[in-house]
Amino acid sequence: MSDADVQTGSRQVFSPRNVIALIVVGVVAFSAFLTLLAYAPDVQRDVRCRANVYSVCAIGYAGLAALVRDEGTPTLVSRAKLPANHTEGLLVVTLEPGGDADVAGLGFGGPVLVVLPKWNVQPDPLRISWGRKVGLLDPSDMPQKDLVAGLRIGRRSGVAQPRLTADPGSLLGREPLTPGPIDSLQTMTLPDGWRADVTDEAGQVLIARPPNSDIYVLSDPDLLNTQGLANVDTFGAAVSLLRQLRAGEGPVIFDVTLNGYKVDRSALKLMFDPPFVAVTLCIVAAMVLAGLQALVRFGAVRRAGRVFALGKEALTDNSAQLIRLAKREPKMAPRYAALTRAIATKAVAAPRDLAGPQLDAFLDRMGAQRGAQGRLTDLVAEADRVSDRPGLTALAQKLYRWRLEMTRERH
Repeated sequence: MSDADVQTGSRQVFSPRNVIALIVVGVVAFSAFLTLLAYAPDVQRDVRCRANVYSVCAIGYAGLAALVRDEGTPTLVSRAKLPANHTEGLLVVTLEPGGDADVAGLGFGGPVLVVLPKWNVQPDPLRISWGRKVGLLDPSDMPQKDLVAGLRIGRRSGVAQPRLTADPGSLLGREPLTPGPIDSLQTMTLPDGWRADVTDEAGQVLIARPPNSDIYVLSDPDLLNTQGLANVDTFGAAVSLLRQLRAGEGPVIFDVTLNGYKVDRSALKLMFDPPFVAVTLCIVAAMVLAGLQALVRFGAVRRAGRVFALGKEALTDNSAQLIRLAKREPKMAPRYAALTRAIATKAVAAPRDLAGPQLDAFLDRMGAQRGAQGRLTDLVAEADRVSDRPGLTALAQKLYRWRLEMTRERH
């Protein structure tokens, strides 16, 4: 084997720097994937031409939201259920053909303006966010559930500039609405019990509300959509309508939950929202520490032992556990003192005819000569008084130090 072959065989396949870079890139990419997966519904938008506040085409309401925002009025887009105790502001609900019309289920306690759909559109192949009107919406395609189920739609042929009159007892009775020309003005016939708030010169209803409710239904969306706001007179009528319906200083809220943009809570999203983000950070920190421990070991590997150990050590440990379970440890103090006496007696070669107190007195004299701390007589008396584990430990330490001095083991 040549020197080049030896060098090639000893060379590392991956350098530590490349391995660390791969790990960091993988962790960052996986974290970004989880974050995007959690918040993807929040950033999801349909740029097609639709009758909602996100749409910038003629039948959309992005222009209305910009108008409200430019006036200095707080503007919100709601993608979840609203608090029922909130009564200030105005909630604008723009219904779409065949969509849900559960306005009461939104939970808003203040005034609500519901705008019905009117036009059929097709996508513009040249501009995906624009649309082409292909005629009026068939009345059978109107939302037919909940609030608007009993409404019957009518339309005036041709283009006309309506003169709208508000009921004096309504919130809209303070100022007249004078929009510009509207193509195929859309009106509605009301079910029993409904109240007409705004009518045209022919007595047809454009704005009405069900009994004992602050939900106002607008039949013609051209009074508020981007197509209508292109006319200065319709622009002024839209501003007046929103100002009169808005309660207090609350925001104008555009609901998009009924347009299919409702956002629900998820366990994955909770991982990144306070206060649960603290738990996520703790888990990440634990994973980092585990990775560092796997990368650089803190000492030798500790091998797993037998479940049931063998030999004298195991027998001693089992005996100690039995004594501890039986709570007999304090009873061992006199026997440990006697064992210490026997070891010291042998070490100092005490006379064989000495026993009991005479032997203890002899060992006390020998201990004084050798500089031992304490007297054996006192330690034996203390052993008879031990009643718990801390006392036994303290006595054992004293006897052990005394024995080291007597046997010269310390030296």
